[in-house]
Amino acid sequence: MLKFVVMASTALLATALYKNEVLPGPGVLRAEIAQEPVQQPLQVPPFKTSVGGVDYTIEPSHSYDIHGLVVSKHNADTWWDWVHRASNDHLNVTDVCVVWGHNATSGAYVPMAFSSGQWTCNWQTASLDAFNAFDSSQISNNHVLTDNPALAKKLRSLRIGDQIRISGQLAAYRHQSGMDFFRGTSTVRTDTGNGACETIFVSALDILQPATALWRCLAWAAGAVLALCAALGLVLPHRARN
Repeated sequence: MLKFVVMASTALLATALYKNEVLPGPGVLRAEIAQEPVQQPLQVPPFKTSVGGVDYTIEPSHSYDIHGLVVSKHNADTWWDWVHRASNDHLNVTDVCVVWGHNATSGAYVPMAFSSGQWTCNWQTASLDAFNAFDSSQISNNHVLTDNPALAKKLRSLRIGDQIRISGQLAAYRHQSGMDFFRGTSTVRTDTGNGACETIFVSALDILQPATALWRCLAWAAGAVLALCAALGLVLPHRARN
């Protein structure tokens, strides 16, 4: 019986971990996700802030408001992220890749596979028709900045499949802690490649519709059962085999 429970729990855990990354269909997306990002030029002076013992200068250029479906993300405190550590970059807490507009309402994102690197968001598909139907001006990788610990925690906790709204300022930022560090921002949605990401100093994050928690709960349950089975395997008597 214990062997059967282990096998079933392992299968459930593998399925739940896979399903947890599956994006919701276009039919359950909120109406706001169809909106284009809104930005307005700003004429405000640079300001300073400090995070992790590093002093940064923030240079805002536009106000910015974006609604989107999270299709991929990367937290800067991930153990294998060496670039942020080497750059003394504690201000960019996460990168959030979102789709909106026709990409969302038409379901053009559904055949796509999305992934995030340390500064990038990537998408691919085996279908040429699906690739051509996907609008590269309605997806963005957002370098998200904050000096607010509570907001940083909320941003890091975002999950693939969340429907969100981010408000703040498009801004460049720099520091001179061990190096002359500078990162700019895109101010258009039509550029690609290096420098095409939006850098947002965030003032507010709203999770309009969280990703479904069912598969996440099932993954935790299956993991707990496997841990219990491992403990029972250590304490229960074993039958000798000839």
